[in-house]
Amino acid sequence: MRVIYSNYLPVKRFRAINLFGIIVARKENGALEERVMQHEAIHSRQIRELWGIGFYLWYTGEWLFNWIRYGSWFAAYREISFEREAYANDWDKNYLTRRRRFAFLRFLRSGNR
Repeated sequence: MRVIYSNYLPVKRFRAINLFGIIVARKENGALEERVMQHEAIHSRQIRELWGIGFYLWYTGEWLFNWIRYGSWFAAYREISFEREAYANDWDKNYLTRRRRFAFLRFLRSGNR
């Protein structure tokens, strides 16, 4: 994966953002750890599955829904199905070799957190 280090993206409190398979990381935080790279690799797979724009539309829609639901932008972010899948598996170096297509669907929430 290609990593670009920036002074401006992503917003503070975040280490990296995946833009169509290119990772943009905050320069001030230094090199990305393996776990962050794995997290972003999972997002890259999700992005490909939904043909890029579909991922970003779904991601944004789910975040807005969660923000209304939970009243916190950070809680909304943590509840996005894509993030839940990536955080649950970013420690597992072999996850992508056995991951099924559209696995993020298993991480959709219903009811209370």
